[in-house]
Amino acid sequence: MSSACIAERLGEGFLAQALHRDYRYVPDALDVRGLMTWDDLDGILATHRLESPRLRLSRDGQTLALRDYTEPVTTRRHTVWHRLHPAQLHARLAEGASLTLDSIDELHRPLAHVAEDLERAFRTRLQANLYASWTAVEGFGTHWDDHDVVVLQLDGAKRWRIYGPTRSYPLDRDTEEPVPPTSEPIADLVLRPGDLLYVPRGWWHAVSADQGTRSLHVTYGLQPHTPTNLIAWIGEKLLAHEEFRADLPRLAPPGEQAAFLARIRKLLDEQFDDPHLLTRYTADRDAQALGRMSPSLPYLTEVPAIPGVRVWMTTARAVLTVTEDAVRLAAGGTVYEFAPAAGPALRALVNGGVHTLDELARTAQVEVADIASLVQELVTGQVAAVGEPL
Repeated sequence: MSSACIAERLGEGFLAQALHRDYRYVPDALDVRGLMTWDDLDGILATHRLESPRLRLSRDGQTLALRDYTEPVTTRRHTVWHRLHPAQLHARLAEGASLTLDSIDELHRPLAHVAEDLERAFRTRLQANLYASWTAVEGFGTHWDDHDVVVLQLDGAKRWRIYGPTRSYPLDRDTEEPVPPTSEPIADLVLRPGDLLYVPRGWWHAVSADQGTRSLHVTYGLQPHTPTNLIAWIGEKLLAHEEFRADLPRLAPPGEQAAFLARIRKLLDEQFDDPHLLTRYTADRDAQALGRMSPSLPYLTEVPAIPGVRVWMTTARAVLTVTEDAVRLAAGGTVYEFAPAAGPALRALVNGGVHTLDELARTAQVEVADIASLVQELVTGQVAAVGEPL
């Protein structure tokens, strides 16, 4: 499964016609067998200490108290954590609660791979959340999200009633709250395994497992980028000018204040007159984006020149620039410069997937030792990781 596959299933005109504008439903879009199973979820719950609110139960729009499905455990080091009580957990879920596990992409690599592919396509940070439910009771009631959502049904069936927005592009920190919808839903859908749904930010929806079967689905939330983000970024870039570092002349005479604002306006106008401003902003945000943390044990100080050592990028939004004289990789807030010969290997890494040192060396037509040195620099910068040969 890849972002190209998901983008293709969302439709040829998705970016121009639906992204941020309209919902999109694609039945039987993807083969999700083995992507995330109930056994996988059981294993995660059994082997991780998942505290609220990362793991939580919700019913009718309310979050259940921890005491309803956990028991406190005091460790020998006098710390307390809340251990799941399976029997109570089962009871609460049978009574209508829904289980939510935030950032499942940090706990389950197959879902992380999908998130990274989507980040590569949409050029923004994503977070994957997992939802499990068994009854017609709505876990969250009719609500809206402050980010666009890509939904993938993994097992069972889930009913989605979509109402549309009552306030255009609402934000988490906004000047007013959207009013709840009063009309009937504009779409009433039942998602089954492999079905794909896109819901824009601010669109009201209600979700329930009312088809007489359990449901397991994952949502990928897209971090929004608004003019507020753009203006803040411009302000950071303009700190090179003393006018943007100076104190505001709040107590100065009106004429002096007007002159100061004119200088500020001139600098801002220069930025907004650039037709490539949004391209610059996107490239800079991509280059600064941190990836998902991944240590490279057991290799502490040096990536060995072993052909089968596996390599992957930890950030999906690295920016690669190739010229006749050099190859520049901007990733994780650092710019790396390499000889032109490294270009093919870096391109393979930036395009995603797991590669061996031998594969990268053959792609670049260089020695494995040379690729190992290059990869070590990226591992040190936390933009790549390695694993032992399979």
